[in-house]
Order: sequence, then C-alpha cells, then structure tokens
Amino acid sequence: MALEPEEPSLDDAPNPELVDFTRRFWVSAALSIPLLILTMGTDLLGLHLVSATISPWLQLALAAPIVLWAGAPFFVRGWNSLKTRHLNMFTLISIGVGAAFLYSLVATLAPGVFPDAFKMHGMVPVYYEAAGVVVALVLLGQVLELRARASTGKAIRALLNLAPKTARRIAADGTESEVPLAEIVAGDRLRVRPGEAVPVDGIVVDGKSSVDESMLTGEPLPVAKEATSALTGGTVNATGSLVMEAQAVGSDTMLARIVKMVAEAQRSRAPIQAVADRISGWFVPLVIAIAVLTFIVWSLVGPEPRIGHALLNAIAVLIIACPCALGLATPMSIMVGTGRGAQAGVLVKSAEALQGFEQVDTLLIDKTGTLTEGKPKLVGIETVGELAQDDLLRFVASIEARSEHPLAHAIVTAAKERNLALSEPEGFEVQVGAGISAKVEGHTVVVGNTAQMQRIGVDAQPLFDASEAKRREGAGIMLVAVDGALAGFIAVADPIRANARESISALRKQGLRVIMLTGDNPTTAQIVADAVGGLDEVHAELKPEDKARIVGELKAKGA
Repeated sequence: MALEPEEPSLDDAPNPELVDFTRRFWVSAALSIPLLILTMGTDLLGLHLVSATISPWLQLALAAPIVLWAGAPFFVRGWNSLKTRHLNMFTLISIGVGAAFLYSLVATLAPGVFPDAFKMHGMVPVYYEAAGVVVALVLLGQVLELRARASTGKAIRALLNLAPKTARRIAADGTESEVPLAEIVAGDRLRVRPGEAVPVDGIVVDGKSSVDESMLTGEPLPVAKEATSALTGGTVNATGSLVMEAQAVGSDTMLARIVKMVAEAQRSRAPIQAVADRISGWFVPLVIAIAVLTFIVWSLVGPEPRIGHALLNAIAVLIIACPCALGLATPMSIMVGTGRGAQAGVLVKSAEALQGFEQVDTLLIDKTGTLTEGKPKLVGIETVGELAQDDLLRFVASIEARSEHPLAHAIVTAAKERNLALSEPEGFEVQVGAGISAKVEGHTVVVGNTAQMQRIGVDAQPLFDASEAKRREGAGIMLVAVDGALAGFIAVADPIRANARESISALRKQGLRVIMLTGDNPTTAQIVADAVGGLDEVHAELKPEDKARIVGELKAKGA
C-alpha cells in the first residue's frame, strides 16, 4: 500500500516518506476536524456557526489543502494505476475523492448550473467533508504502516553496523594497511586484532583466539578459533590476534544474506492486503460501470432536468464507493498486532506471518534469552585447602576484570555484590582456549580448564565429582590454581527463566508442538530441555542457515 522501502543502508535518518506522510496526515487531521464541525454541527447538534452562503466557501478553504496537497500522492498513484491498467485501492480513492471535491467545487462556484430540485435551504449541498475525511483516514493508515516498517529498518541498520567500515589487509611482503571494506576481495589475507569485528567471511590461517558469535547463534560464550577455523563477518574477536583469508565478501557474506532476509521481510505484505487490491481490481471497473449506467438511466427516464439529475447521481455512486476502510483497516490491524507483540518482547517477521498466526501448530524457540535469562551468573564456588570462597572469588574476579568474556562479567558482578575489594593484577596473560593467569596480591593465580591445569602440573582430580555435578546442571566450570596448587573452581551458568516450564506447559495445552533450535552445544541444550520439560525436539549447534533449513523442512511437511 505504501511506497516500497528503500534498500538497506547505514543512514540513520528518518524515513523521508514517513516524515512526509506524517506531516500530510497532521495537516489533514487539523483541517478535517473544523470541517466536520462546520458541516455536521447543524445536522447533529443544531449549531448554526456560519451563514449558509458563507459555509461552502469556508469548507472549500479547509478542504482544498487536504485534497490538493495532503491527498496529492493518492491521485498520483491512482493515475499510475490507470496508466498501467493495474487498478487498486488508490484508483477508487482518487476517483471518489476527486468526484466529491470537483462536484462540490462546481456547486460552490457555479450553483446556477444545478436545478432548484437539488437545493436545500436555497443552496446546493456540498461534500467537502467527505473528501477531506477520507484523505485523512487513508493517510492515517499509510502512516501506521510506514511506522511498522520503520521499526524493521532500525533492525536492518543495527545489522549493517555489525560489519566494520575498514579491514587491515596484509600485502605479499607482510606489510599491513587499512583499506575500505569494499576493496577486499576473496583471497586477501587480513589481520583481525583483539576487540575488532571480523570484516568478512573466511578461515583462520594463523593465530589463536576466541570469537564472540552471539550475533549468529545467540550464545553468549565465545568460540575458540585456530588455523582452519571458519570466521563469519560481523562476529567479534575477543583475545588473540588472528590472520584470516577472505572467502566471501560483499553481498556473499553471511551478514549480507541476513540483512537481505530482514529487508525482504520488511517489504512483505499481508495476504489480506493483496486481497484488498484484487477486490479493487474488479471493484473499480464495476463502480465506474454502475456510475455510467446510473447516468444513462437517469438521463433517459429521470425527472427534468434529466442531465443534472443523471450527473449528480452518477457522482454520488463514485463518492459512496470510495473505500476508506480498505486504506485503514489492514494497516491498523497490523500496527496493533505488531505493537502488542513488541510490548511482550515478540518481533513479527512479516505481515504475512502475522496473519498466519491463527494456523500455527508448531513453535520454534531459541534457548538463550528465551528459555534462559541470557545473562550468565555465578552459581557455585568450591574450594580445597584453606582458601576461603570469598578469597577465591576475589582473586579470580581481580583477573577477570580485565576480560571482556561474558563469564568474566558474571564473576566480577558476583564479587561486587559481595562487596569484595578487587586488586590490580600483574603480569596478565591469556592462553587462548585454555585460560588466563596473573599475579594477585603476590600470589600466582591461574584460571582455566582441565587442560590448562595439566599444562602447569596441577591435578584437578579432587574436584572432578563436584565439577561434573555442576556440568550436568549446565554450568561452565573454571578451575583455579593458586601458587601451583589446586584451590577450587567457580561455576557459572545461564539460569533458566522462572516461568519457562509454566509457559511451555501452557503452549502444549494449546496443542502446539514446541521445538528448541539453539546454537549452543547438545549437552547444555538437553539439560535446559530436561529442566523445562515438554519439548518435542531439541536441535543444537545451529547457525542461522541451519535454522532456516529446519523451518523449510517443517513447512514442507505441512507444519
């Protein structure tokens, strides 16, 4: 119904069409209200605000800006629909509004052309308020639809901002230079430093690091990367420096494909909108035919003056056929539906999806942030030896305060909640994929996994049973060694939402199949599934294209 949205871009300026239509709507609304009061006040409230001779001229002054300026886009679209022979809602609107305004204009400027039988209280009735209100209502529908699309446009810009504007290219002689992203081609070797976004899709050829892939999988934990590991543009390198070979650039990257998918959803229309256009396609010629037939019949058998009566009644047919409801009802219902969903944290992919909700029999849900809170928290501390739990937490938090790892944030937050004073670590080192180490208050503290403990000669066996119990609950375990001896472990997990089990149960009672699609590992996914209960299927380690494939397969099976 509205003009097609522009191609995705980084421009964060307001949609010019939305700004323009909003301005037109407010002007038409401001003029339509006094226009309605002026015309309906006498009939409904018995108010005689102005004399009968002045009223048509005042109505013309109010209606002219609405029809000729605010409604101008509708006449342009209506004319284009006639030229292309693709009749739609705007054809009817332009014909109906135009007929009402032109008839009223003639009645105001040259009332003498109408017979006395047409006059009421000595004046020919005018229909300026009909033309003005129809334009205002259809503009309201356009504004509501454009606002809904604008919210999707913000999501597209957020996706585009994930990619850096430049990349650090490594020449054949080993020199590095920063170049615009558009100049990168497949086969280029690129340097990705800690904290930088991966510029394009490719593979690691040198270096080790961990990469935040939450934009792809939704999982908060970074993924270890080494030689031959795949990298996706838009993901964020966490700790180490990487050298990568570009494989997919420009529109071929995963990020570009995701942006394209969202943009296509933005352009989508609800099937009911297509139905409205199809109705208009045959309704327009039918209305015109009825108007012509009305003119012919009245001109042949109507009372004198026959031509005057024929013209008036033919115009009346065109006016009453103007479908303002078609211009308002569909975008209004879509706006209300998407608005209510947004308030509940539900984003609707497209207008077509919104209309199809009544036929849903299968619900696909993510794990992180849906069944879980999406924010890792400290869930346990275990110590061996004489070191107290708060001291162990203080040592580890002092080191992790320098890390951007989501688990590090959970540990530092827990230490602050206990009012523990953190110290400045010395000799901070990162062992990619294994752990970190530093000196804290004169003690050598190493935090890492079992392999890291073995590397420094620390036996983690005394904590095996306790750590495995926490792992079975879905927690991540960080072993801690202090001065070369095992000191304990810290367990961090993403807590399951308090209402997750209840919500899944309610969905099942409605007859829905509930399937989990997650980028997390199978073990954690199954632990969460068992905790909430009621899931029909669990699919783990999925990327966006994997999830899209599963959706396609379910649709093919009739879901």
